[in-house]
Amino acid sequence: MTKNLLIIGAGVEACEGIRIAKEMGLKLAIVDGNPSAPGLAMADWPIITSTYDGQAILAEVKKLQTQGVNIDGAMAMCADVPLSVAIVTNDLGLPGLSLESAFWVSDKLAMKAQLQAEGIPIPSFADVSDKSTLHQKAYEIGFPLIIKPVDSRGARGVQLLDSVSQLDMAWELAAKESPTSRVMLEEYLEGPQFSTETLVDRGQCYTLGFADRNYEWLERTKPFIIENGGDAPTALSSKHKAEVIATVEKAATALGITQGIAKGDMVYTTTGAKVIEIAGRLSGGFFSTTQIPLATGVNFIEKAIKLALGIQLNPTETLPTREQAVAIRYLDLPPGKVEVITGIKEASHMTGVILLKMFIESGNDVTTLSNHTQRSGFAIAIGDTKTQAIERANAALSHICITIKGE
Repeated sequence: MTKNLLIIGAGVEACEGIRIAKEMGLKLAIVDGNPSAPGLAMADWPIITSTYDGQAILAEVKKLQTQGVNIDGAMAMCADVPLSVAIVTNDLGLPGLSLESAFWVSDKLAMKAQLQAEGIPIPSFADVSDKSTLHQKAYEIGFPLIIKPVDSRGARGVQLLDSVSQLDMAWELAAKESPTSRVMLEEYLEGPQFSTETLVDRGQCYTLGFADRNYEWLERTKPFIIENGGDAPTALSSKHKAEVIATVEKAATALGITQGIAKGDMVYTTTGAKVIEIAGRLSGGFFSTTQIPLATGVNFIEKAIKLALGIQLNPTETLPTREQAVAIRYLDLPPGKVEVITGIKEASHMTGVILLKMFIESGNDVTTLSNHTQRSGFAIAIGDTKTQAIERANAALSHICITIKGE
């Protein structure tokens, strides 16, 4: 392709997607606030500015235009910055979310209000940004319940509460993690949870990503809700899976996502499928870049890039060519200072292991987990069955020997 693509986000999770864009023949303007972000090395035009500052990014894009470089599409790559993308695409008349839709998927209260207005099944929720309403709203929703920042990421400040005695301290933490100091409560929905990812082309939805989410650490990490990976194919029945997919696709439509990506956090309850959250972007956690292609045989990132460029998808190119069992699991480490790490190379070459990454090294501190950004490493593995894929991912992590000096 002789086109120029703006990619916002150049962290380690974005690199595979950036590589695919390069292989498609695209010229890339890549944005990241960290000048050492690894994806910037693949940029034709690196832009060093905050990924959250859409106006600053737009100003840099317009500087490129004065140099004869016109941008044909824009997207976030494993970065939760839909408003930044929308500011650029709406100003330049490029495919993507409207500013209103980008706001809905950036602001959890606005999202829930819009989904509720459109009749999409969601948990009960309440705005408790005014702390004086906290206890009354909690009483109305009932325990257990979720408290979370309205506009944070990576599960920062998200807590599962069992009693009223936890409310005040939990509110303070959630407010601290919100850039606007806004907090909300949400009904805790019992049932298996799922990650979904949907390509949306001119209103037509193709849900290719579908994985069971793993929360085996929950009793230990509460009040913090730390996901310990995911796996496919789902254990859900085909009927209930179809219901989850139908619900997430209706939610995408309700949020005005007609061109791009709808990433769903879903749950199946005793009363059916419900939406926890919808994001208008590619997922992180190597789900869109690695796990979906492994599970389905479809290059999900390539299709997402086409959507960003306004290239209509042929429905046949969205059809899975296989059903491969895939699992991701994260390292489970005690807090302390990392002294020695061995066995990484051997673990990465174990049978079925596709990708193994460490986010720590000697001298780093491991903290008690309170959000997803603090996880220390992971392994992604495939297998003949889902159980085998999970066992292989866990075996690879177990092979890594990490000496930690306790706090």
